[in-house]
Amino acid sequence: MRALIISGGGSKGAFAGGIAEYLINDCCNQYELYVGCSTGCLLLPHLALGKIEKIKKIYTSVSQEDIFSISPFIIKKTKDGYDTKINHFNSVLSFIKGCPTFGESLNLKKLIKKSITKEEFDQLQAENKKVIVTVSNLSLNQIEYYNSIDCTHDDFCDWAWASSNYTPFMSLMTKNGFQYADGGFGNFVPISCAIENGATEIDVIILENEVQSLHFPDIKNAFSLLFRTFQFMKNTNNSKDIIIGKLIGLNQNIKINFYFTPEQLTDNPLIFDPVEMSKWWKAGYEYAKSRQPDSFCHVPTKETTQNEVVED
Repeated sequence: MRALIISGGGSKGAFAGGIAEYLINDCCNQYELYVGCSTGCLLLPHLALGKIEKIKKIYTSVSQEDIFSISPFIIKKTKDGYDTKINHFNSVLSFIKGCPTFGESLNLKKLIKKSITKEEFDQLQAENKKVIVTVSNLSLNQIEYYNSIDCTHDDFCDWAWASSNYTPFMSLMTKNGFQYADGGFGNFVPISCAIENGATEIDVIILENEVQSLHFPDIKNAFSLLFRTFQFMKNTNNSKDIIIGKLIGLNQNIKINFYFTPEQLTDNPLIFDPVEMSKWWKAGYEYAKSRQPDSFCHVPTKETTQNEVVED
C-alpha cells in the first residue's frame, strides 16, 4: 500500500501542494492512504479525490481574513519580509469573550466546511480513500488519529480544523468533553501511523529544512519570543518523529521517500499572503521535478489496472 504524508506548516502548505501535484499528476503515483496534520490534512482530501486545481486555487488565494475571525497579531510588510506584533486590542477582546487563546480561527472552520463539501466527502468514502487526520488531545495529553472512513462529514471537518489550530494563536476546539489543538504538537510527521495502517511505500513531504542551521532575526517583542519558543520545541520534536519513522521503516523494510523544503520559506507560517503562497506552490512543483525526474516516475501502461503501476 502506497501512502502520502504531509506535515504541518501553515501557509507553507502551498509548497507541499506543488510537490504533491508533481507526484500525482506527472508521476501518476496512486495512493491508497493519506496521513497528515495541520495544513497537511487540509490538502489531503482534495489530493485523494484528484481535485488538485481546486485546492491549488484555495491555497493561492487564501488571506488572513479567511483564517482568523479574531487576528492575534498586526502584520506590517517590510522590504525584508514582515514585522509582526501582538494585536493587544484583539487579544483583550478574545479574553473578554471567554476565549483561552490570543486569537480565534472560526473563519478557517467555515472555509474547511465550504471547501470539503458533503458530496466530496461521500465520494471519498465511496472510493475507499483513507485520509487520516492527526490531532492533539490536550485534556488527555495524547495523540489521536481519525480516519475519514469512520467519520461523518461534520466530524471530519471538526478534526481537520482542530488539527490546524496552532494554539494559543488560534482556536482551541472542545469536542466530546475534551479539548483539542494542532496535531503537529503531538506528531508533526505521522510516519508511524501510516505504517501501522499498512503502508509499504511512503512519500513524506516535510515543510521544514532537513538541516536546521538557520539564524533567525533577533527577538524584539513578546509575540516573537512566544512564537520562537514554540517553534524551537516543535523542531526538536520533529527530529524525533522523523528518526522514529526511519527506524521503523528500516526494521520493516519499508521504502520511505523524503521531500524537505530546500530553503527557509518563512519564519511565521501563520501569515497567509496569496502572492507568496502562489510562488511557493510553483517552487514546490519545480523542486519535486528536480528531485525526481520523469524517468523515475510511475507511468501507467495499457496493462496497468486502477490499483497497479509499473516502474520504468
